[in-house]
Amino acid sequence: MSLTAGAGQNKYRVPAIDLLRGLCIVAVVLHHINLRIHFRDSSMGHLLGPAANRALFWNGYYGVRMFFVISGFLITSWSLKRWGRLSQLNLRQFYLMRFARIMPCLAGLLLVLILLDRMGVPRFVVNTQHTSLLRASIAALIFHVNWLEARTGYLPASWDVLWSLSVEEVFYVLFPLLCALMRKQTLLIGTLTCFVVIGPFVRVHTQNELWADYGYLSCMDGIALGCMAAMFAAKVKLSDKANLAFRISGVLLCLLITVFRGIAIKSAFYKAGMDVTLLEIGTAFLVTALQQKSENRAENTQVSSKITRAVGLSGVGDVLHRSTAFLRWFGRNSYEVYLTHMFAVWPMVGLFFYFHQSIHLAPLWFLGTLVLAGGLGYLVARFYSEPLNHRLRTGLINLESRVSAAAAD
Repeated sequence: MSLTAGAGQNKYRVPAIDLLRGLCIVAVVLHHINLRIHFRDSSMGHLLGPAANRALFWNGYYGVRMFFVISGFLITSWSLKRWGRLSQLNLRQFYLMRFARIMPCLAGLLLVLILLDRMGVPRFVVNTQHTSLLRASIAALIFHVNWLEARTGYLPASWDVLWSLSVEEVFYVLFPLLCALMRKQTLLIGTLTCFVVIGPFVRVHTQNELWADYGYLSCMDGIALGCMAAMFAAKVKLSDKANLAFRISGVLLCLLITVFRGIAIKSAFYKAGMDVTLLEIGTAFLVTALQQKSENRAENTQVSSKITRAVGLSGVGDVLHRSTAFLRWFGRNSYEVYLTHMFAVWPMVGLFFYFHQSIHLAPLWFLGTLVLAGGLGYLVARFYSEPLNHRLRTGLINLESRVSAAAAD
């Protein structure tokens, strides 16, 4: 998801993309709370109605699919900024950077999950009738939790979240190799297009329902679309009107699938496996336009600030920026929130039922769980994964410098 892209690269951050990531991770957390505490049964749920409840609490899977697109876009954009051309991508550096970003948090999570399993903590114990703790740990470390679950059934929820990381990291093992082998960008684009074309077909025709949702080929189309969107954004400068058209089209496509599902169902997008594809295309439109708009704003900061002050709009922009700070905060810490949010969900759900709370208090419990999940993710990022990520990257850079110097001597 990406849940992993862009961390530690603050100078390349786009606040609007952080906002989009925040919306996605909030959708995931709300979905996992709602599976245990049914918001629709509360008085607020009755007031909202079925359509609003579906839009708010049943978009976790779509949130992950949007993350795949954002991941491909951000990592490809970062690679282009670092190496200029994808054909010049340094495989060793790419893999080392991914290792530094992914492994600290993943290793820490696995250590905690193994300890909880050995202690017999309910809802964290791997069902040995399906698979073993050792087998689940190996699957997490070499990125095939999705494959294991398709064969043996769901792991506990705190393990299950690793299915999307399995998809991402297998793709990012392949991606730099494709860049190195296919020196011409047209060949790379052609290969990525194959992923996009295959995706809907696999989602529809795979007999295993879990594999249809979690499989590599059924999910990698989103990452591939994100990669191609980044390549397009690096080559083509959108005019203001084109940028606006991209943003409007992206929003409409995303809303069509996440909110107005009835229209999508009647249009047979679901049966063709195209619901996910349309959502991914909409997300690709959005991130492309949002990044270019951010870059244009940075180039024209002084001019735009004078104009907004002259027409009295600067205050409006400040209010909008502050009002989305909570979601952007989630977006900045999305990887850590995603990996750890079940440590907030399960205790809060347990307390809710232990104290026999009224279902009509569900909105307060949902909000409290969301804040707790965000806070936990922030603490893990701030005091664990980001420091280790920085230390590993610094160490790798210094080691590479010493190796280069020794080779030169």
